[in-house]
Amino acid sequence: MDVLERLFGVRKPVIAACTLLALPGRPGHDSQGGIDRIVEDVARDVRALQEAEVDALIFVNEKDFPYSKKASPEVIAAASAVIGRLRSEVRLPFGVDIFCDAQASLAVAHATGASFARGIFSGVYDTDMGLVERDWGELAAYRRAIGADDVAVFTYVSAEYGRSVSNRSLAERAECAAFLGLDALLVTGLHSGMALNLEDLRTAKQAAGDVPVIAANGVTSRTVNDVLAIADGALVGSDLREDGSIWRPVDIVRSRRLMEIVRAIRA
Repeated sequence: MDVLERLFGVRKPVIAACTLLALPGRPGHDSQGGIDRIVEDVARDVRALQEAEVDALIFVNEKDFPYSKKASPEVIAAASAVIGRLRSEVRLPFGVDIFCDAQASLAVAHATGASFARGIFSGVYDTDMGLVERDWGELAAYRRAIGADDVAVFTYVSAEYGRSVSNRSLAERAECAAFLGLDALLVTGLHSGMALNLEDLRTAKQAAGDVPVIAANGVTSRTVNDVLAIADGALVGSDLREDGSIWRPVDIVRSRRLMEIVRAIRA
C-alpha cells in the first residue's frame, strides 16, 4: 500500500482545498470580522466538500495575498486556531499549507492533527516573493524534533508562482526528491487554476519510482480523466467552487460532478 492509500483509504484520491480568508497581519484581513468570520467562512466549505464526498481536505491560506516567504507569528497562530476550532467537524484526513513557509506548514500540521503538510520542501525557486530556498535535511530534522514524524510531506517539484533556478531537469528534481525520502511529489501549473502540462506530469511520474505523484492544480471535471490516467491523485481547488474561481465559495454541484467522474475512473 502506498502512502496515499494509507492516508486516504482510496486509490487516486481527490484532495480538496479549503481556502482561509486573509489571516491577521495580512493586507486583506477583515479585522472587524476577525477569527470568527474566518471560521464561519471555511466551515461552510468544509461541510459542502464533505457532503460532496471528496477524499481529503487541505487548509491553505491562499487569500493571504500578496504572499510572503516567511509566515509571521500571528498568521501561524491564527491558522492553528481556525483549524483547531473546526477540528470536531472534520471527518476526513486533512493537510496544511502555510504559503510559502514549509516549516510553518509542518508546525501547524502537527499541532492540529493533520495527516500531511504541503509546500516547497527541497530545491531553490525564483518566485514572485523572491528566491525560495529549502533545505530538506534541516526540515526533516525539525519534523523529528517536534515529534511530527507521522506528518507526511508533499513537496512541489515544480512550483506555483515560480521556476526552479537550477540547471536540473524536472525529471532530475523528481528523482532526487524521491531518493531523499519525500512522501509525495506535486506537479503544478504556473498559478492557481492554471492547467498543468501533462507531459510534465508524465515526466515526474516516470522519474519518481514508487513515490506518488500528485497533480497539484488546474484539474477540472473536463481534464480529470487525462490527469488521473497519469497521476496518483489530484489536489483540486478552483473547479470545486462557484464559477471555477478559487476566490468563491465551494459549489456542491460542481464538487459532486467531479467526484462522480473520479469514482467511475476508480471503478
